[in-house]
Amino acid sequence: MAELRPSGAPGPTAPPAPGPNAPPAFASLFPPGLHAIYGECRRLYPDQPNPLQVTAIVKYWLGGPDPLDYVSMYRNVGSPSANIPEHWHYISFGLSDLYGDSRVHEFTGTDGPSGFGFELTFRLKRETGESAPPTWPAELMQGLARYVFQSENTFCSGDHVSWHSPLDNSESRIQHMLLTEDPQMQPVQTPFGVVTFLQIVGVCTEELHAAQQWNGQGILELLRTVPVAGGPWLITDMRRGETIFEIDPHLQERVDKGIETDGSNLSGVSAKCAWDDLSRPPEDDEDSRSICIGTQPRRLSGKDTEQIRETLRRGLEINSKPVLPPINPQRQNGFTHDRAPSRKDSLESDSSTAIIPHELIRTRQLESVHLKFNQESGALIPLCLRGRLLHGRHFTYKSITGDMAITFVSTGVEGAFATEEHPYAAHGPWLQVKTAVGEKAQEEAVPLRSGTIALLRSAELSSHPSV
Repeated sequence: MAELRPSGAPGPTAPPAPGPNAPPAFASLFPPGLHAIYGECRRLYPDQPNPLQVTAIVKYWLGGPDPLDYVSMYRNVGSPSANIPEHWHYISFGLSDLYGDSRVHEFTGTDGPSGFGFELTFRLKRETGESAPPTWPAELMQGLARYVFQSENTFCSGDHVSWHSPLDNSESRIQHMLLTEDPQMQPVQTPFGVVTFLQIVGVCTEELHAAQQWNGQGILELLRTVPVAGGPWLITDMRRGETIFEIDPHLQERVDKGIETDGSNLSGVSAKCAWDDLSRPPEDDEDSRSICIGTQPRRLSGKDTEQIRETLRRGLEINSKPVLPPINPQRQNGFTHDRAPSRKDSLESDSSTAIIPHELIRTRQLESVHLKFNQESGALIPLCLRGRLLHGRHFTYKSITGDMAITFVSTGVEGAFATEEHPYAAHGPWLQVKTAVGEKAQEEAVPLRSGTIALLRSAELSSHPSV
């Protein structure tokens, strides 16, 4: 639950924002991380020292449901000469470390990211006669923040979010989101680390699909060239009734050419998926064929999750020779290239089951497998084949309901434990499927050598966004 008030109005948990000449004793009462972000906001909006804010009545660190303490809303006049319309600018506070006392985020030093390392922004076109900003974008940002806090999957520029509903709960065609760097907000060095600003960009379903099949950055660049679809600052207009491909049909040709030349840089998705080992008979009527050791269900070890996470990250990079990073026994569980060892890895389960040491898990070669996906995830299989494997890359489905993961790898990917001789291999609950994809894949689907694929019923679709 949230309330709307000026940011300078006294509240139960936040004092008014101190000015640049505030006495040291007063400034010390203001959370340092919050103060640092306010400084960047004041740089952009010196004439709006106390913007309207949507604030969580019960803060997340006091048991409230909303991870963002505040969302500030500024009026931006834009630049008509540069095709930048007047709009509302929303800025979140809470994904980064505002307090530095571990009430929300563990402090790990000033050199790395503060909290999750970013805050969200959103630019909404101001309607004629509109005197106050709509507050629905604040709840949209809270929804994305809940996903980040619950999954600990962070966002990057070029990412997409499948929302499947008008962002403002209207009849709008703007039903999904891309993320990009905010064009005005500069990274901030706070006492608790660095904070960058990722802007939410509302898009139509056709634009989301193009981003999946090609890449998010490419679609963002196309949106920048169409003033009514975003323009240089990628301002969302919820009244937009046409896609960029309907506005300018030539843009579809650019996407098609990009897909043919570059493939897709979508290296994986969080999805509702599962796999069964058909090589062994079920042990009993209730056997779900999940990987088990003794009576304890298997979880992804820290090194498994690290390798999958690195697989997803590296898939976004353009490499001439795709490589799955090798499992390195010298690295400790929980360490990542940009995350502290104390923070739960983004692919680790919340289950209380003890993690089985990585060294005790052997890689198993399987004769046949059964793969199960929900409808949206299954619809990405052609993208996996034509946009990734055909270009010598890999694609990972990571289950949002459990610890399973499925990675398809082509023959050009090094570091995989699935081989051409044994194309199905499992390391704990992580399955790899090596598929030889040739020119025929452009004309027909590539079948699994010995296995099946099933789509889950619509009633089984997850309500979580696919990111």
